[in-house]
Amino acid sequence: MRARNPYYPHDRVEVVLPGSLPRFLVAAGVLFLLVLLGAAGSYIVPPGHRGVKVTLGKASDRFLPEGFGFKLPLVTRVVPVSVRQRTMPLRAECFSSDLQQVTLDLRVLYRIPERSVVTIYRQYAGDPFDSLIAPRVQEAVKEVTALLTAEQIVKNRGQVKLDALAGARQKIGDLLEVNDLVIRNIDLSEELERAIEAKMVAEQEAARARFVQMQTEIEAETAVIRAEGEAQAIRIRGEALRLNPEFLRLQLVEKWNGRSPLVVPADVGGTGSGLLLPLGRPGAPEVGP
Repeated sequence: MRARNPYYPHDRVEVVLPGSLPRFLVAAGVLFLLVLLGAAGSYIVPPGHRGVKVTLGKASDRFLPEGFGFKLPLVTRVVPVSVRQRTMPLRAECFSSDLQQVTLDLRVLYRIPERSVVTIYRQYAGDPFDSLIAPRVQEAVKEVTALLTAEQIVKNRGQVKLDALAGARQKIGDLLEVNDLVIRNIDLSEELERAIEAKMVAEQEAARARFVQMQTEIEAETAVIRAEGEAQAIRIRGEALRLNPEFLRLQLVEKWNGRSPLVVPADVGGTGSGLLLPLGRPGAPEVGP
């Protein structure tokens, strides 16, 4: 009820009677309980995840899609499992075929497919990298490097990656998707690195010397072929002049540019006496200077 203040007659003071206080507390408690039950009876699966519904410790056989939903409060819980691609670092200590220790710094790119969400949660608690992916990838890398020398591992790191990736996929199976395997670095001993570097430099110098030698041989062969072609052309022209003297007159006409008079070489080599163009008809008297 409301009571009037005797000192301020125009103001009213709200007085809560003792009997109404328990009803207020009960209403507040009921409201809080409803909010708590509402929060406990709903779930949200974030984007890029799938939910695994666990009721009294037992996981459901079907996953829940991302989004909002309802569940039994205090009895059922929803565990989100990521289906996005993840990148994890990994180191693999291996031995080459020549008994050299090689350490590979790797990056493994993988994801959990939707079909395996429930199985991964049941068997690996939602994170299969340490217990499934890492051992299989390391085993596959060791099998590949054991067949190659340390030098071959360094030179053919692309092929090492492809072979190790194929081996890891075969060992893991369809439970997970191993998208890629990146070799960031290959660590060798300092002595081995210097030996490999010196050998690679020597091979490059030898290859350069072979290239220069091959280029010289090609140039020599080209010069021989050119000389043989010129000699053959000279023989053909000489034979043509011997069989057909008019061939010389044809060459003279071909060399003439249409101007008159013009003195052109009488022979092919240009060493004989010159002739004056235009030429007269056969049998016509020769014009003197």
